[in-house]
Amino acid sequence: MLILPRFFHSLWRMKHRHLNHENLTLAAIDNIIARGGRHDWVELRDATVDAAVVQKILCICNAHGDDPYAQRYHLWRHYVSRTAA
Repeated sequence: MLILPRFFHSLWRMKHRHLNHENLTLAAIDNIIARGGRHDWVELRDATVDAAVVQKILCICNAHGDDPYAQRYHLWRHYVSRTAA
């Protein structure tokens, strides 16, 4: 197992599909929740100041609501529901 210093983690950030522009589309948010790392989630969390982004996150998370193994979506739905209130 290769262990890298923290410095390299920011250099190898995941490039998410559907993010070829500045807008957070439904597909982009879904990809960030499903495959993103901590840094990606921090950026998505910071974007939740916009009510439109919150509604998109809730829409995506509700679509995965019946899957008990979709824990990332359950976490995000709970987070935005609590912070938006």
